[in-house]
Amino acid sequence: MEIETLWEEVRELSLGLSGKVERLDSPPTPIQFLRDFVSQNKPCVISNAINHWPALSKWSNDSYLIESLSTSSSSDQLVSVHLTPNGRADALAPLNDRVKTNGTSSSPSSASLCFASAHVEHMPFPEALKLISSPASNSNDMPPKFVAYAQQQNDCFRSEYSALSPDCDAHIPWASDALGCLPEAVNLWIGNHLSETSFHKDHYENLYAVVTGHKHFLLLPPTDVHRMYIQDYPAAQYLYSQDTRDFTLELDKPLRYVPWCSVNPYPSVENKVEEMAKFPLFFQGPKPFECTVNPGEILYLLGDLCRPSMWFHHVRQSPDDSGRIIAVNYWYDMQFDIKYAYFNFLQSIHHPVLKSTMLKIECEGSEAAKPVLKTNSSEDELLAGVS
Repeated sequence: MEIETLWEEVRELSLGLSGKVERLDSPPTPIQFLRDFVSQNKPCVISNAINHWPALSKWSNDSYLIESLSTSSSSDQLVSVHLTPNGRADALAPLNDRVKTNGTSSSPSSASLCFASAHVEHMPFPEALKLISSPASNSNDMPPKFVAYAQQQNDCFRSEYSALSPDCDAHIPWASDALGCLPEAVNLWIGNHLSETSFHKDHYENLYAVVTGHKHFLLLPPTDVHRMYIQDYPAAQYLYSQDTRDFTLELDKPLRYVPWCSVNPYPSVENKVEEMAKFPLFFQGPKPFECTVNPGEILYLLGDLCRPSMWFHHVRQSPDDSGRIIAVNYWYDMQFDIKYAYFNFLQSIHHPVLKSTMLKIECEGSEAAKPVLKTNSSEDELLAGVS
């Protein structure tokens, strides 16, 4: 089939014959980044990209984080923590007999699924850190009653965690220069090994910097959209009761639907045969690209630049010795097509010969003789317009 041929061709075009996400040993120049990755719709991992950040040495220290983010009773000093029963927020969940519709319980089919968002609590940072680092459970041999994840995606690093801002760059300079804008949002993520993000795509250019722990990504190019089995699911919200220490799901009012990927790339042993039969295009097609982003590295993922560039990605993580994974991501919102970004960047570069020539013209005044081009001029002379 043509679409299956396209899957293979895009892989070779995007990542070459190696089939691996390219890794750079050092940050690219702006023009290299724009030319080789942004304009080619190509993800990459950049090593040694944030080695100068104080965060790399400081954020593994609980005392430092708590002291920096020490809070009072003021609500604007609290942080947002997302709670789920299994670590999967913004993911599909079964609608069971505990779901609530318009305030009353209902019992949809056990096969029904919804798009479930996390329950959000606002609390002092020391309490949040404790919940994240030590998942609450009934006993040591029982799974946790909930999984806590600090992941408010609303520019939270520059609001809730602004006290930590001196430990990181306000933006990624070579990316900002290439894309011609500053980040629309900067977010902080603090989680543990139980947190997992289902397949999705973002509408921003995403630079994801890992500070502690390791992030494991599965990546699929946008041409693989059919393999995601995207369907519309009713939106619901987890509600957590402090009294019963249990979750319920409540459908949004008014009822709305969210298009979401149906595939779980890591089905349980019990469900694997059934899942593979249900989603053959995913499990029988080309394998997703895999990459691990380590402390000090940045993953570049593409967003929506008025082009079909949004890569699907699924994320798991491995903690550091403190049991946590901390990352900062920068979302760049470009409002124009990539060809304009490329032209605007090139136009912003000051050619040294042209610059010196323009200074000379300004100094000579308006009566200066006009420069004349010679047919045998060198390239620099032609660019500068000098004889």
